[in-house]
Amino acid sequence: MNGELTTDNDLLKQTLLSLQDCSDLTCQHFPLQQISIVYFAHLISLQALNEIILKHIEAPVTDITAIFSQSFFKPGRQAHELVNGILAGSIAIFLRNDAYLYEAYAPESRTIESSETESVINGPMDAFTESVNTNLSLIRRRIKDPQLKTVSFAIGKKTKTALVLLYLEDVADPQHLEKLKVMIERLQIPAISDTNTLTQYFSMRSYMIFPQYLTSVRPDHMTEKLLHGKIVGLLDGSPFAFSAPTSFIEFFLSPDDGYQPWAVATAVRLLRFIALFITLTFTAFYVSLVTYHYEMIPPSLLLNLMESRNKVPFSPLVEAIFMEMTIELLREAGARLPTKIGPTIGTVGGIVIGQAAVQAGVTSNILIISVAISAIASFAIPSYIMSASIRLMRFGIIIMAGFLGNFGLICGICFIMIQLADINTFGVSYLFPLAPAKPSRWLDMIIRAPVQVLSKIKKTASENPNE
Repeated sequence: MNGELTTDNDLLKQTLLSLQDCSDLTCQHFPLQQISIVYFAHLISLQALNEIILKHIEAPVTDITAIFSQSFFKPGRQAHELVNGILAGSIAIFLRNDAYLYEAYAPESRTIESSETESVINGPMDAFTESVNTNLSLIRRRIKDPQLKTVSFAIGKKTKTALVLLYLEDVADPQHLEKLKVMIERLQIPAISDTNTLTQYFSMRSYMIFPQYLTSVRPDHMTEKLLHGKIVGLLDGSPFAFSAPTSFIEFFLSPDDGYQPWAVATAVRLLRFIALFITLTFTAFYVSLVTYHYEMIPPSLLLNLMESRNKVPFSPLVEAIFMEMTIELLREAGARLPTKIGPTIGTVGGIVIGQAAVQAGVTSNILIISVAISAIASFAIPSYIMSASIRLMRFGIIIMAGFLGNFGLICGICFIMIQLADINTFGVSYLFPLAPAKPSRWLDMIIRAPVQVLSKIKKTASENPNE
């Protein structure tokens, strides 16, 4: 703490006592004016400090009290109120026995850049940053409508992290907003630092593997959610925003779909759903065929398969689990390595290990192809969190196929469908618009209809937001 002083201002004494042992706290005293100012220099705008606060203090005026009675100087009557204001980036001004707060929050923040976690093929290149004010500006820049409303909260007993909810008043469902407000107000947590962690507290089903909230760093993605009546949350300190309520289908949609011709976007979306089926079942189907259902394999392929597995000492189930775990290890290692060498190590490692495993007789070359196709299909899912959940469920289906064959494979798929059907967020089915069926929304979510058709759908949705 800088600036030792002697004063009769009780509020100043209590404030400094609460913030004692804070070496980064700045306290300046002006004896002639009987003024003291307290602030954290790294949280405030030094330009505002010099041009507004110090300029008024050092100016030769007769009644400085009149200056601090202006509207942008907020009176502080309690020590804890002043402490919270200082910690939130305000400048506390102590004048005789009075105190005022001037909001000058302007910490150093990252500039707006393109997203590194969500690739952009077509469309805007900007991405959210860790500053909630910057993120709000990115949304306001796109939606210039007075119906865009915001609600602010402070989450975490220790961190007091700012959370802002955005919604279009004429489109969003008021019941969804109220339910989310209640969830936020009931939170009793000491700290929160990331949006993905926050959404776990909001999850209706705590032990469900599938994500129940969509998160993204792309402002255009969240803007689209707002226009569809969703509620968007921005957390200070996190570049991710979340939207609610969310359905399973939304995790397979990409903002880039809207920037491509409708036929191309539709084909790509359908390809993602095919990739979902492949990554869930391809390896499990191989295990099922090789273990129990040789009669389903064409004779010409069966001969090659028997030659390939002739030296393999493991059962198809153990062989498949081993290779799937190897692929996941390579994927995780590639993600943790520096970006310039991570993809190279993953690709080269996969080729070398796969070739060596086949030559050593640890696995068959057909299984290598099966595992590789399943891994490639998982990359087609735009959401990383959903992709990770699908890959985890794949292990369960492989195990069931290894014990029960095709019957186990079908049971595994049915189990996943039952789990998906059992989830609902804010009273909205996780499988919407498939169950309950709403064919009019299929043109917007299952496929991507021409923009002329979509504009009519959006107009109808805005006129009937609860349907």
